[in-house]
Amino acid sequence: MAKIDEFKEFVKKNPKLVKYVKNGESNWQKFYEIYDMYGDDEKAWQDYLSIETATATAIGVNEVFNWLKNINLDSVQNGVSNIQKVIGMVQDLTAKDDNKSTNEYKPRPMYKHFED
Repeated sequence: MAKIDEFKEFVKKNPKLVKYVKNGESNWQKFYEIYDMYGDDEKAWQDYLSIETATATAIGVNEVFNWLKNINLDSVQNGVSNIQKVIGMVQDLTAKDDNKSTNEYKPRPMYKHFED
């Protein structure tokens, strides 16, 4: 197997390297040169593979906490109460429609007049 094919297999096993190339932080030539000199030695790749996962996890958790801190609970409560009001109104409208269908029109008998 040629060295370039081995490098392609290495990249398939470590798709995090693609992110560096897409972001413009590195290029394939640099990665290939590292692979050509060191192979898949973990020490040579630790800057690109292991540290990224730890910081990505920490950033993700911090982002979630910051997002939760910025939620205004009063506005959430107002939104929920407004939704409950709308649901109540819809239920009232549909309940009135159901009642109208049970109160069917009954025509007057032909022999009766106004107050007979």
